[in-house]
Amino acid sequence: MRVVIQENYGKMCKWAANYIAAKINAHGGDRPFVLGLPTGSSPLGVYTELARMNKAGEVSFKNVVTFNMDEYLGLPREHDQSYWYFMWSNFFDHIDIPKENVNILNGMAEDPEAECARYEAKIAALGGVDLFLGGIGVDGHLAFNEPFTSLTSRTGVRVLTSDTRIVNSRFFGNDPEKVPAKALSVGIGTVMDSKEVLILINGHNKARALAASVEGGVSQKWTCSALQMHPAAIIACDEPACGELTVDTYKYFLDIEKSERL
Repeated sequence: MRVVIQENYGKMCKWAANYIAAKINAHGGDRPFVLGLPTGSSPLGVYTELARMNKAGEVSFKNVVTFNMDEYLGLPREHDQSYWYFMWSNFFDHIDIPKENVNILNGMAEDPEAECARYEAKIAALGGVDLFLGGIGVDGHLAFNEPFTSLTSRTGVRVLTSDTRIVNSRFFGNDPEKVPAKALSVGIGTVMDSKEVLILINGHNKARALAASVEGGVSQKWTCSALQMHPAAIIACDEPACGELTVDTYKYFLDIEKSERL
């Protein structure tokens, strides 16, 4: 596992955006670059920077196919809290990606399980995800894989915990009951199948989750801990998120990154 510690959120986002752009630009051949994407507050700075780079001609998304991590079950795409709406408002409308290259789970599907199976099959048909960008919750959940979700899970229907609904209620008039009780989400196994994983962890409230991801044992209680088993996992974090790391761990990753730049 690689842990890249940046001074603040802005620098973390710029580092991540540069990394993603470099991977896209280095990709060759006829096959498109397949990029997994999250929603939430953590990636917003990355999306802003990637859009800037796109407009500046530093990266193009014309040969990129995206798969989003999740979507609320029962919310139409036109709802201002749907993840379809979030992605187009905050990212896709600002870059040159072809509309047909965007894949987001359909929260209004008549058969949600069939929709999830279709999603998995389409990822496989494209040769898998090259890079999965993600964020985690304060309880370490990755996508909507809440604590105690199987670490080999595939895309499917997830029941959201009360904690998650309370946290997300800030987008629903601070009423947890207005937050959908279920969502469609890629599985931990789906993310782990990707060639690379880049997880964003920022803010003091994510400090315990970062420590569990890096220093804790692999456990279903912290689904983020599965990253320890990925051969090419990167965590990009800011200084406030490092509050629960031991001093030796903190210094180790700073030293490793310093050596990489030499």
